[in-house]
Amino acid sequence: MGDRAGSALFRHANRPRNIRRGAVLMLVSAAVFSCASAAIKTANEQTTNAMVVFFRNLVGVFVLAPWAIGAGRTGLATRRLHDHLLRGLLGVSAMYCTFFSIGRMRLADALALGYSSPFFLPWIERFWLGEPVPRRIFGGLVFGFAGILLIVKPGLSAFQPVALVALAGAVLGAFAQAGVRRLTASEPVARIVLFFALTGTTISAFPLLFSWQAPSMRTLTTLMLVGLLATVAQLFFTSAYGQAPASNVAPFLYGSVIFSGVLDFLLWGKLPDALSIVGAMMIVLAGVVILRRLSDGVD
Repeated sequence: MGDRAGSALFRHANRPRNIRRGAVLMLVSAAVFSCASAAIKTANEQTTNAMVVFFRNLVGVFVLAPWAIGAGRTGLATRRLHDHLLRGLLGVSAMYCTFFSIGRMRLADALALGYSSPFFLPWIERFWLGEPVPRRIFGGLVFGFAGILLIVKPGLSAFQPVALVALAGAVLGAFAQAGVRRLTASEPVARIVLFFALTGTTISAFPLLFSWQAPSMRTLTTLMLVGLLATVAQLFFTSAYGQAPASNVAPFLYGSVIFSGVLDFLLWGKLPDALSIVGAMMIVLAGVVILRRLSDGVD
């Protein structure tokens, strides 16, 4: 990619918001991330979770390298390095939890729990940023947490402890999402994704000192696919936030719960139980309602 194209990708443009385009970008991100999740599940069957997380980030660096070279030093320069590093730390921590749960749960259940982040975000903003939790979303929060309970099933024989790891990933992911939203106000998409890939690669390299496994060609191919699909999905995801407010486009990310359910059946012959289906539907509905009410200011 030439200098002009590379610089354009790393330059923040104050263009008008386009909700329709943002929604399409988010829906594409959901579909691609569902495919990435299937690859993550396959990779976890072949090697350790630490290997999967490391290669996901490493491939992301190589995918973005041509744009970084084309952008040059000016395109990569940022005054928000601290925010990039914090977002990277939170994001890679969420990644460890999410990838671990994807490898050990039904794909649709793991993603449904992972996308419960909007239910935790208002509380994070309350205690971290000092912003009050709007009363208009309390009903949605209660409804969403009830959906989480139906998937986790505490106290029932179907309870899976790994579901708690998925929830931890959702909480960490909520922190990371807050970081992405702040960064998109002044930073271009590719720079955000590249800094995240660099931070994630550096952090995830340390656990490999204790868990490195020489991958077979089959495993290496799967790991490369994980990194490629996840990076492409993240580019679409971040671009969607750059096109329109999160409350307008984020609901379309829940489409990945449906996509992953189809992949779960086609690739592993697994279907969610009735409680999980109802719980996933409640999480999706509650998430959409919360985001809409925050956008419209309905009391």
